[in-house]
Amino acid sequence: MDDIEVPKFFVCPISLQIMKDPVTTITGITYDRESIEQWLFTSQNTACPVTKQPLQKDSDLTPNHTLRRLIQAWCTENASHGVDRIPTPKPCLEKAHVLKLIKNLSHHELQIKTLIRLELLAAENERNRKCMVDAGLPKAMLLFIAACFKKGQVSGIQEALSILCFIRIPRSESKASFSESDDKIIESLTWILGRRMENYATVKSHAASVLKMLLEEASSIVLERLKPEFFERIVGVLRERITHQGINAALQVLLNACPWGRNRKMMVESGAVFELIELELGSPERRTTELNLGVLFHLCCCAEGRAQFLSHGGSIAVVAKRILRVSPAVDDRAVLILSQICKFSGTSMAIQEMVDVKAVTKLCMLLQADCAPYLKDKAREILRSHSDKWKNSPCIFSSLSSLEYQVSS
Repeated sequence: MDDIEVPKFFVCPISLQIMKDPVTTITGITYDRESIEQWLFTSQNTACPVTKQPLQKDSDLTPNHTLRRLIQAWCTENASHGVDRIPTPKPCLEKAHVLKLIKNLSHHELQIKTLIRLELLAAENERNRKCMVDAGLPKAMLLFIAACFKKGQVSGIQEALSILCFIRIPRSESKASFSESDDKIIESLTWILGRRMENYATVKSHAASVLKMLLEEASSIVLERLKPEFFERIVGVLRERITHQGINAALQVLLNACPWGRNRKMMVESGAVFELIELELGSPERRTTELNLGVLFHLCCCAEGRAQFLSHGGSIAVVAKRILRVSPAVDDRAVLILSQICKFSGTSMAIQEMVDVKAVTKLCMLLQADCAPYLKDKAREILRSHSDKWKNSPCIFSSLSSLEYQVSS
């Protein structure tokens, strides 16, 4: 577009771009619909960006047809200057239309066509996704997936999972779904994780994401009833490294289930410890490491988990390497993992390995770093617990000697 002055009232206060679909809020300010909806629905904001007055998510957004026509006319007049024409916005998706599409799912011959239509609508904008949630689409999709599991049907599953990931199951919906058919839904998603179907990486990633959304709001009764097959499938997601999103979702699912001892035991039996260490050896991004070490800490709270941890040649080394290199949350988990090993599984081999892979050196460095006091206390505790053996090692003698006062105080 040539250097042409755009009238100020044509510009959205949020995007600072020419408005394509101007709408006016109850505060009297006009915004581009996409920008204000994103502000309200995805950014968790509850105030007008300009006036700072309260503006709830369900506030009316009144189309400003007069302004839109003025913008369209101005764009047409200035087309020779490289100004693109603003098309007339599509009409808003109505709840009645979504309900009609949900009803069509009961007819087998219409299912795929209907699911594709719903997926396209969900991908369009936040306004459509909110309308779909209000119409009860999350529950309808979960029930459709459960019905597919019952019939052994795979067609339509990819689209249904994609829709659920687009519209993000609300907390209230998660609780309602589990109160009605929790076992059926978990079994259905577990079944999907075990299937080898078309676009299986995307399908499994979406299935893990849906499980994450559901289990975040699940009751203790639901989490206490999880089965060995469930954990085998979730660990399989880590083993296959399907997608970044799928890996993080699977880690979050494991973390949510960790507080229960029986769940930790099933995770260990599913080979979770080995897969977590292998995943960490691949140097994942920060959030993945935080989740990973969070799960590893819980699994190292049981004897079987610690045994598996120590049986992997790179376990202590990779955990020690993360200290002071990723985030305070990772420092916390890493030190607590090493504490569990030293306190309950401190064999002579493990203690020597901590010297060999510089885990002890990292703990000494932690005492000098700018970190939380409780973490320094935990590091001192670990160093004190085996200082008699570690002091004999030439490679860290000077380090431990210089910190002798801190460790013994």
